[in-house]
Amino acid sequence: MNQYLQADKINLAIDCCIFGFDGENLKLLLIKRNFEPEQGKWSLMGGFLKRDEDLENGAKRILNELTGLDNVYLEQLQSFGNVTRDPVERTISVCFYALINIQDHDFELAKSKNGYWFSLDEKPNLIFDHNDMVEKAIAEVRYKAALHPIGFELLPDKFTIPALQRLYEAIYGYKLDRRNFSRKILSTKLLIDTGEKDNNSTTKKASLFKLDTEKYTSQFNAFHYFMNL
Repeated sequence: MNQYLQADKINLAIDCCIFGFDGENLKLLLIKRNFEPEQGKWSLMGGFLKRDEDLENGAKRILNELTGLDNVYLEQLQSFGNVTRDPVERTISVCFYALINIQDHDFELAKSKNGYWFSLDEKPNLIFDHNDMVEKAIAEVRYKAALHPIGFELLPDKFTIPALQRLYEAIYGYKLDRRNFSRKILSTKLLIDTGEKDNNSTTKKASLFKLDTEKYTSQFNAFHYFMNL
C-alpha cells in the first residue's frame, strides 16, 4: 500500500512577523485583508508554500512581495498547527520573524498590499492565531537580542549611540543607563566611527557610527549576554 496516497492532504502556509524601528518605537508591519475569511481584519503577511520552494525561500518571497527587500535578517520561529486555526481548510503555518531597516523598504509597495506599520502598544487584534505568533516573536527577539547584536539589523547604515540605545529601550520596554550602555557597546569593538556628526541630533551633534560588518559576521555567535548591562 502506498502510504503517500493514503495520507491526508494538509495546506502549509507561511506567516511573517516583520519588525522595524522608526527611531523611537519598535513597529510591526501588518496587512488589512481584502479577501475572505476575515476580510477587512488585520493579519500578518503570509501565503501558501509553493511546491518547488523550501520554507526559507517561501518566507523570503513573501517578505519581498510586501517590502521589496532581499537579504534581510530572517529566522524561523515555530509552527502553528491547531486543527481549527483556519476556518476554511486544515492549514499548518510556519511562522518566521524578520528585522528590517524601516527606511529601506518600499513604502508604496507595502501600501499597495494594504500594509501598514503599527507600534506594538497600538497593535490591533489579529486574525486566527496571529496574536500568539506576534507574542512569541517579540519574546524571541528580546531573548536573541540579549545574546547577539541583532539590533543593528533594524538601524540605518549610519547611526548614533543614543539612537542605538533608544532601539534597545524600545525592544525591552525600559530605560537603560546612558553611560553604562555606551561603555558596553563600545567595548564590543563592533562600531566604526565615521568621523561624521548627526546635525539633527539633540545631543550636541552626536558622532555617527557604522557597523563593522566583517566583525559582526565573524563574531556573531561569540557575544554571549550582549545586553547584560
